[in-house]
Amino acid sequence: MLNISDNKLNTKVDISHYESSKRAFGKSHYKNFNRLLLLFAVLCVIILFLPWTQNITANGAVTTLTPDQRPQSIQSPIPGRIEKWYVKEGDFVKKGDTILFVSEVKNDYFNPDLVKRTGEQIQSKNFSVESYGSKVNALDNQIAALQRERLLKLEQAKNKLLQSKLKVKSDSIDYEASKTNLNIAEKQFSRIETLQNEGLKSVTEVEEKRLKLQETQAKIISLENKYLAAKNEVLNAEVEINRIQAEYIDKISKAQSDKFTAKSNQFDTEAQVSKLENDYANYEMRRAMYYIKAPLDGYINKAIKTGIGESFKEGERLVGIMPANYDIAVETYIKPIDLPLVHLGETFRVQFDGWPAVVFSGWPNVSFGTYGAKVVAIESFISDNGKFRILLARDETDYAWPEAIRVGSGVKALGLLDDVPIWFELWRKLNGFPPNYYQPQGELKKDSK
Repeated sequence: MLNISDNKLNTKVDISHYESSKRAFGKSHYKNFNRLLLLFAVLCVIILFLPWTQNITANGAVTTLTPDQRPQSIQSPIPGRIEKWYVKEGDFVKKGDTILFVSEVKNDYFNPDLVKRTGEQIQSKNFSVESYGSKVNALDNQIAALQRERLLKLEQAKNKLLQSKLKVKSDSIDYEASKTNLNIAEKQFSRIETLQNEGLKSVTEVEEKRLKLQETQAKIISLENKYLAAKNEVLNAEVEINRIQAEYIDKISKAQSDKFTAKSNQFDTEAQVSKLENDYANYEMRRAMYYIKAPLDGYINKAIKTGIGESFKEGERLVGIMPANYDIAVETYIKPIDLPLVHLGETFRVQFDGWPAVVFSGWPNVSFGTYGAKVVAIESFISDNGKFRILLARDETDYAWPEAIRVGSGVKALGLLDDVPIWFELWRKLNGFPPNYYQPQGELKKDSK
């Protein structure tokens, strides 16, 4: 039967008269089998021309639509030590609720009255600022008084100078008049002396003229001394004016120097007050940071730092929190070769882990258990896994996503592209070509405009 022996059974035994051989080796079943093959071939040809939706597949996870709705951790902006917990894992907290209380670990802030002492320093420095301001005002008044006094003194000295000049003028006139009188007296004495020599005048008259000449000479010397004294008084008056100016310049300059010193001290104290006020505000804010509060409504996921008395650094994560209100989205990654095929608003079908689904990738209309999604964001820089990240949101025109899904669940995404015949898709797969590059209708209209 297997034709492994030279003794062939079919040549020695006639089996044609048996009923089973008649049924097995009859001619009728060939015709039915040929019809089946023909029908199968026609079906295959018809199937080859059926429409097939090209697609790309990607794996991802459930996330939230906006970054502020994603799980996050709460940090402390200051270093400290855990003193008391007010919540436990899984508790719901509202925005502003106290989660834990911490204490200081830096010796610069150990003093419990640090804020009070800083406030007292600010008050003392403010009094110093007021005192310097009063000193500046007093020096301004002193400078104004010295300036007025200088004006009066200068007016007085100028009047005295004017009087001295007038006196010089008067004495000079008297001096010139005495010169004239001396000249007259000399001429009279000369004439009377001549007449006395001629015997016309007596000796007594000559002596009188000589006496008068001597008196006139003495008077001119006196008037000359007086004239010179008046000129000295003019010089003294001018010197007095210069002295008054120099004296009051020195006094006013000293007062102004004291004023500027007081102002400098005032500004320096004001700067110290500003620094102390900044320190005071920082200390108050630091005190408020001892109570770690919830930044939003949510659920406490996990306590990262747990022990009472456990120390931590500034910026170190203390506890994780999940926002209570969030919009579900899908985060998935596609290959770089598929990136040009994905556009904003592109339709995707997503299958969530834990929800049964029957998926026909080329016929999304007959798929069961998948949900509609649209592309809302496409990263322009490749991720660490060598793929590009895209974000999918729920398609409002499709079925609502299950409410029981949670952030972090696994997702399989199916991106729907162009519709082509099945034979074209098989040909593309056999040749290793990518799906057809195309643009949505909205993009084409925008380009045409």
